[in-house]
Amino acid sequence: MDASRVISDLRELAALTSTSDGAQRLAWGPVWRDARAWFTRKVAPLGLPVTTDSAGNNWVTIRGASQKSVIVGSHLDSVPNGGWLDGALGVAASIEALRMHAGATPPVTLKLVDWADEEGARFGRSLLGSSAASGSLDLDDVRGLKDRQGTTLPDALAENGVSVERMRDAHQELQAIDARAYLELHIEQGPVLESLGKPTGVVLGTFGVERHMLRFTGQAAHAGSTPIPMRRDAFLAAAQTSLGCREIARRHSAPGAGVVCTVGIVNVEPKIVTAVPGVCEISLDQRALDASVLAAMLLDARGVAARSALENNVTVEWKRLWRIEPRLFDGNLVRLCEESVHEETGDAPRLPSGPLHDAAEMVPLMPVVMMFAYSSNGLSHCKEEDTPEPHLEKTIRAYLRLVEKTVAHVAR
Repeated sequence: MDASRVISDLRELAALTSTSDGAQRLAWGPVWRDARAWFTRKVAPLGLPVTTDSAGNNWVTIRGASQKSVIVGSHLDSVPNGGWLDGALGVAASIEALRMHAGATPPVTLKLVDWADEEGARFGRSLLGSSAASGSLDLDDVRGLKDRQGTTLPDALAENGVSVERMRDAHQELQAIDARAYLELHIEQGPVLESLGKPTGVVLGTFGVERHMLRFTGQAAHAGSTPIPMRRDAFLAAAQTSLGCREIARRHSAPGAGVVCTVGIVNVEPKIVTAVPGVCEISLDQRALDASVLAAMLLDARGVAARSALENNVTVEWKRLWRIEPRLFDGNLVRLCEESVHEETGDAPRLPSGPLHDAAEMVPLMPVVMMFAYSSNGLSHCKEEDTPEPHLEKTIRAYLRLVEKTVAHVAR
């Protein structure tokens, strides 16, 4: 159980795949392929081959005395100018878990997975490889996706030996595994653990998400000659809706199970300084761990948008972009995770995950739990992403304890 070796591996990967602006392991691109080649080199001394499923997910297997399997892993891809720990921490720590069993026959089979394109940063579809493996991926939703350079997703995948039309075969390939547990280590990507002064957290589940685009349509008009009461200002309706959604999140928040609402995109037409905006589009991302709370938040948001549109004499249309229900983790694995964290750090705070992770896609198929590491200043998806090394070492050791406890639990 060598946490320092995991950290050394992570720094080596960062040096190989980062610039001064941060990590550049964008899925399906050349730097990501360099990261995967690094991964292959790291497991080669164990005498274990790397296999790739139909969705481009990489797998390494140590055969156990039983076909019952514990799956560990995360993802190596990053956002552009991302951090050195996001995703890679879980993969590097899971390589160490394999090292702990190398040269022996564990009581159950141990499998490491490096999921392909967790971030969705290039084509906009997060959890691509894991959703194909879980069976939730709709090929009609992804065939036409293009990146900013105009490259289609099918072409990018083909460059990496993956056929879009065969991606869902990964579901049958995963189902052929007698999977009894999935364990994932990740940085928190938020400020909660830092605010508590704790290095490591136990994750209860991933938030459900409702993601929509709202289009407010009024009338463009001259900014100098249209009196305020006579305007049909689409931007003001969108702005009122955005502020209203912040209040919705505050109203539905509860201790230990906070919710969030975010407007991340604002598009205004005609987008000139002398015109009243006639059209405004905004994105709305709502997240909660409780499905009933998430549904209530969406209903409230629809009401706020309708009232804002009426008050500004505009119309509003909704278009759903994506949704996923809350995914609660397995109670037995949460208990083992708590034990592992408590033994290593003396405390085991519980928290939900606001960001999505590949673990969420595994919940319908097998017992799942995640462990979080402290994120300095709550930052992630940027070059400043970091975890103090003493906290990182404790978290890695706690995760490796969790792997051992889970193997023993599954073997019983």
